[in-house]
Formats: sequence, structure tokens, C-alpha cells
Amino acid sequence: MQIFEKGYRLISTPFLFYAVSINLIMESYDHKISIKAWAEEDRPREKLSSQGRRSLSDAELIAILIGSGNVNESAVELSKRILYSCDYDLNRLARLGIADLSRFKGIGEAKAITIIAALELGRRRKDTVSTRLVQVNT
Repeated sequence: MQIFEKGYRLISTPFLFYAVSINLIMESYDHKISIKAWAEEDRPREKLSSQGRRSLSDAELIAILIGSGNVNESAVELSKRILYSCDYDLNRLARLGIADLSRFKGIGEAKAITIIAALELGRRRKDTVSTRLVQVNT
């Protein structure tokens, strides 16, 4: 492989010689791809709307709650990092407080409260006994 001026390299294959800009390749690693740039069917909100709530991962559901990520990562990537810190255990996540969640870049008090409130609603739903009577015919 030969290096040409200003970051270009000549890459040879058995049938082809071409120059590739190393700068262009590396540029894609320096910038996050925002969710808006994703295919529409891959975006969490659109996916929920078109495929239903069960089609989303836990990270995608949390991403919908927080709405946006930070400068370096999308809401989904940030949500995955939060879940990773709890070993992907929603019960452990539900025990985190505002200060714990706010340690993550991009999660302030408002987003932390949103996550905590959603998990609390889920806990209450699980604890609620259905009050509807079931009629049994014999």
C-alpha cells in the first residue's frame, strides 16, 4: 500500500487499483449519526407506531422517554449505556435515583425524573390486581 499526498492511499486488489481518502473514512467515526438520519422504520417512535410497542427493545423505549441523547451519542446509544450499567436489569434501573441517572452525560434532572416516573408506573401496574369480575358459567 502506497501513501499519496494529503491522506490518500493506493489500495490494490487483484483486479482493481483505487485511491481512498482516509480523511473521508475517518470522518464517519468522528460524528454520531442522529436518529433523524436513521431509516424511518428504525426510529423508535416510528417503529412503535408502525410495528407496535412489543417490537421495541428496552433501550428504544427508554430513548423515547428521554427524547434526545448528547453530543456524542444518540438517545438509543445513551439508553443502552444506562441499561448496561444496570446489567440490563430493569428492576435495578428502577432502584436508581435522580443523582444516579444524572451521572450520564445527557441525562439531567428532568430526564431522570421521566425515567423514574415511567418505571414507577410500570411497578404500580404490575402490583395492581384487576378489579374486573370474571363471570364463570358452568
